[in-house]
Amino acid sequence: MAENHCELLPPAPGCFGAGLGGGLCPRCSAGLGALAQRPGGVSKWVRLNVGGTYFLTTRQTLCRDPKSFLYRLCQADPDLDSDKDETGAYLIDRDPTYFGPVLNYLRHGKLVINKDLAEEGVLEEAEFYNITSLIKLVKDKIRERDSKTSQVPVKHVYRVLQCQEEELTQMVSTMSDGWKFEQLVSIGSSYNYGSEDQAEFLCVVSKELHNSPYGMTSEPSEKAKVGDC
Repeated sequence: MAENHCELLPPAPGCFGAGLGGGLCPRCSAGLGALAQRPGGVSKWVRLNVGGTYFLTTRQTLCRDPKSFLYRLCQADPDLDSDKDETGAYLIDRDPTYFGPVLNYLRHGKLVINKDLAEEGVLEEAEFYNITSLIKLVKDKIRERDSKTSQVPVKHVYRVLQCQEEELTQMVSTMSDGWKFEQLVSIGSSYNYGSEDQAEFLCVVSKELHNSPYGMTSEPSEKAKVGDC
């Protein structure tokens, strides 16, 4: 009795089957097409078009949270207004960059966020898809990040400015950008300016340097840099 063999064909770029170990032979492909057309025949694979980027995953993954938007999408909830594109993918008008961490969480239950992504962006998507356990995880991560930032000792930068007596009031009153007056020191010398003697002072000012969530510190502006030592 002759044995039947299926010959795998290389998938076309971008087609279903690419990256899954090869394409299907014509006979198998026809068989799957017939299965998809049978009443009640539902594929375990789901294709999503999120903001123009395609994601391929399983119904089991999307149904991890029974209260989520994605669960309702897979159950064809009549109260959920959902459309499909020409490829049959569900259309979701959201940012695909931040959908990645959401989908991966549903796949393996771990929160993994790349360094170039903001936790607030992932939280926004988790709230949109109504994945309650993920919402809690992201909020805890943001709280932990903010706590570490607030515990960093505040650093100050100091500047010493030399000014004349007539310039002193204007300089202090126009000081901005976080600079604060700290101390005024008379140099103890004076010189004749026109018909009046003018005293000179050293004015000490300071500014806090705040750490940002990404480890950068704010740089002092050009104001109050003249004459620093």
